[in-house]
Amino acid sequence: MNAGIIFILLFGLMLTGMPISISLGLTVLTFLFFMTDIPVAAVALKLFTGIEKFEIMAIPFFILAGNFLTHGGVAKRMIRFATSMVGHLPGGLGLGGILACALFAAVSGSSPATVVAIGSIILPAMVKQGFPKNFGAGIVATSGSLGILIPPSIVMVMYAVSTNSSIGALFIAGIVPGLMLAALLMGTAWIYAKKRAYPRLPRASWPERWLALRESIWGLLLIVVVIGGIYTGLFTPTEAAAMSAVYAFVISTYVYKDLSIKQLPRVLRDSANLSAMLLYIITNAVLFSFLLTSEQIPQAMADWITSMGFSSWQFLLVVNVILLGAGMIMEPSSIMLIMAPIIFPVATRLGIDPVHLGILMTVNMEIGMITPPVGLNLYVASGITKMGLTALSRAVAPWLLVMMGFLIVVTYVPGVSLWLPRTLGMM
Repeated sequence: MNAGIIFILLFGLMLTGMPISISLGLTVLTFLFFMTDIPVAAVALKLFTGIEKFEIMAIPFFILAGNFLTHGGVAKRMIRFATSMVGHLPGGLGLGGILACALFAAVSGSSPATVVAIGSIILPAMVKQGFPKNFGAGIVATSGSLGILIPPSIVMVMYAVSTNSSIGALFIAGIVPGLMLAALLMGTAWIYAKKRAYPRLPRASWPERWLALRESIWGLLLIVVVIGGIYTGLFTPTEAAAMSAVYAFVISTYVYKDLSIKQLPRVLRDSANLSAMLLYIITNAVLFSFLLTSEQIPQAMADWITSMGFSSWQFLLVVNVILLGAGMIMEPSSIMLIMAPIIFPVATRLGIDPVHLGILMTVNMEIGMITPPVGLNLYVASGITKMGLTALSRAVAPWLLVMMGFLIVVTYVPGVSLWLPRTLGMM
């Protein structure tokens, strides 16, 4: 009964157009003040202890690093390197755009930042070379979603904070699925381009490829700094985030010199605004999780699923359906913070590995970012392409189908997510 009241309150407030963070907070406060006897002091204590986790500090640092890289000329150098490697294939610029998105995702941790940084450069070049705008828009919107699967990933940090999972293990687990999905997206683009005789670039010579690599190497080394530092134990994921922000500032300002000191206040202000928004969502999500736990809703759901005799594969199917539906109306950070505390206890009772569950949820978030009506990447890509939401939805359809197939593989072949962290001894 209480669970029904809580979720009716939440979705009722969301349907009014109220921001998800405020909807969460009002739901919690309404229920606590009028329907429970929980002391307000206990709520305040939980709020404080829930957001003082050291791991949460990784989020603003990764956001800051992503903004430095977006403004610092790293994207155009990665595009130059990517197109030198695959530009001679059918649909060369499109394939280069996907590869560049994968590379930029590995240093930014943000999907919208990847769409903006790569899409704003590659899409005009594709249109100028003769590619249909729909083809380019589909590539930009879908491959930008790699930003939350290929580590470092802000969404993975939120899952780890919500479930007390290992951020390092999640980052390492995201490498193989991220590379697999990038390869599948490139394969889809190659098939379309070959079938429709889309243009290709002249084959780059090895000296040209070496020059492109040398120009982009400072940005690519950030991958080594973050992943290598975490794996070797040189620093924690939070310390890795801080290091990435400092490193991104240095190479953008003093190595590539594309980010001037005068631009620094604007980058810091934009990063602070986004960080404040996400931390406010986290704060209210912590309260919401406390409310669910105090009412024993996750435990009741676990007992019900166990009594129904659900197997793990049936449970994962239901989870995918719920998350895909949520992705149509909510943004990834909110979904992760709301759903992870509910799904996690049930999954662990059924013997599902927490890292596998985290990657599965992240892939669902990726799909949600290109699913109308509230797909965040669609709106970001719309600003770049000047296309309407309906036209963009049609443009991403082929890649969306590929991602749905990939979700099935990730869901029912745990080794895709777990092989690398187990091999490296992180689990």
